[in-house]
Amino acid sequence: MAGLTSSTIGRKYAMALSALFLLIFLILHLTTNLLSVLNRDAFNTASDFMGYNPFVQFLMQPILGFAVIFHFVMGFVLEIKNNKARPVKYASNNASMNSSWMSRNMIISGAVVLAFLALHLYDFWLHEINYKYVDGLTPDAERYWPELHEKFADLWRVALYVISFVLLGLHLAHGFQSSFQSIGARHPKYTPVIKAFGKWYSILIPAGFIFIAIFHFITQ
Repeated sequence: MAGLTSSTIGRKYAMALSALFLLIFLILHLTTNLLSVLNRDAFNTASDFMGYNPFVQFLMQPILGFAVIFHFVMGFVLEIKNNKARPVKYASNNASMNSSWMSRNMIISGAVVLAFLALHLYDFWLHEINYKYVDGLTPDAERYWPELHEKFADLWRVALYVISFVLLGLHLAHGFQSSFQSIGARHPKYTPVIKAFGKWYSILIPAGFIFIAIFHFITQ
């Protein structure tokens, strides 16, 4: 790991690998949450399984936490390194002509997404820790849907989630393709496919989460 993160190329490669892992996680997370819209019992069953399965709780969850922290730390490190490498800005640089808004503001969108994750952890993960390990309450497979539904009773919370997922979409719009490029997936034949898939991914994933939040709000 030390060798992988000791150079700029190594850090970009490591960050790309963590990003790909998180991209897969988002699909699984969205699929599970969509069950709360489609079938209440199925959502409770899936949530209870993941909430008490040792493999998920004590292996996959720590790996996920490490991947999130590592990805954002590497992002901030690369941003600082890039700024130090070019301490004097170009005399003339039309940024909007040379790059997209997403690519120029990945650090900003990433910081907002990180702040949203803190709220999300407070809403759900911290609650689970208190329920299972602090209060030591009896397992209840029927509690997950009502708990999720209740979280979206307030308009301000729904609005905050919507804004955060829009920024996540902007972050993904550039990050998806960038991750594949960093690991060397560049080919005239496949690059357009990666771009197209990344575009739809960055739209559909956030849109799915937004739909879930709005659904629970309007069905209170």
